[in-house]
Amino acid sequence: MTESCDACLRRAHLIAHLAPRIAGLLGRRRPALPGLLGLPEDELILATAGRARGEAFAFRDAFDPGPARERLAEQGVSAICRHHGCYPPLLEELADAPAVLFAAGRPETLETIAREPAVAIVGTRNPSSYGTEVAHALGRGLGSAGVPIVSGLALGIDATAHRGCLEGGGVPVAVLACGPDLAYPRRHRSLHDRVREHGVVLSELPPGTEPFRWSFPARNRIMAGLARMTIVVEAAQPSGSLITSDFARDLGRSVAAVPGRVTSSRARGSNALIRDGAVPILQTADVLDELFGAGVRPVVARAGPDDPGLLAVLEAAESSSSIAAIAGATGLDTGSVRAALGRLEAAGHLVRAELGGWERTAW
Repeated sequence: MTESCDACLRRAHLIAHLAPRIAGLLGRRRPALPGLLGLPEDELILATAGRARGEAFAFRDAFDPGPARERLAEQGVSAICRHHGCYPPLLEELADAPAVLFAAGRPETLETIAREPAVAIVGTRNPSSYGTEVAHALGRGLGSAGVPIVSGLALGIDATAHRGCLEGGGVPVAVLACGPDLAYPRRHRSLHDRVREHGVVLSELPPGTEPFRWSFPARNRIMAGLARMTIVVEAAQPSGSLITSDFARDLGRSVAAVPGRVTSSRARGSNALIRDGAVPILQTADVLDELFGAGVRPVVARAGPDDPGLLAVLEAAESSSSIAAIAGATGLDTGSVRAALGRLEAAGHLVRAELGGWERTAW
């Protein structure tokens, strides 16, 4: 489906043509022009192309939308411009909203975003086991509650949130800093394919466009623009995740964060957000209450173990640091406790704590 007018399609390809020039402009440590991507085409070329402005004007004037549409059809990529009814209305609030969203996967997902408030989940590429657990649980819980999950398919928190959303049967929305047909990073090819199958992969850059350093913060503004709420799970200071939360705040959207260890550099930025007024998120229900009102949309509860013996071991493990202590609390022998702990870990109810013992997994 290509629902893009000629002018918007031309502009999107012009930005891709200018992408290396934009990278060079920022790479020379010159300040980025405010609203660079929102400039009219002539001004954009003059601001970025330098001595190659003649070539850029020639590219713009010679652009033929017909072959571009044919290539999109061959690649199975949709193009939705700002003049089409499926373009996300929340994204229009950006001063430099993308002229076109290139969509790989299920373009009807954009209609879902228009109906259901989406949540962006972002965070560090190098999370702790705690951050990974919480991001997965939030993605799974919100996905099962019908809330679309927006993230960047990046290493760490982003990909974990997508995986949780898929596990919960939810609708994942990945926003990339490259063309939507490219899996970035490459190790996420399988996850990229799963998101395309169950949701959508979006970019303002046409298929085949490689990522640039500037296109990552540019992609962050789209993530914030699509979501009613942005949740930061473990972010250092500074970090790209905080750029996303800044965009969300500038748009007047809700910004939230998961509390982290006060001694952890991974959580310094996310904890600072809470200190400065961000909504603290302790469980999936907190997000649903913020979006819909208290108790309006309930959490789909995750089933605990049915076996009474497993349940007793699970409860005892929360307050015990050794197998012997769990055995004493439950009346089971140590062999039975070891077996029960193994089953609980395999089922995802328990994880080993960093300082010894066990911790119950999130929600």
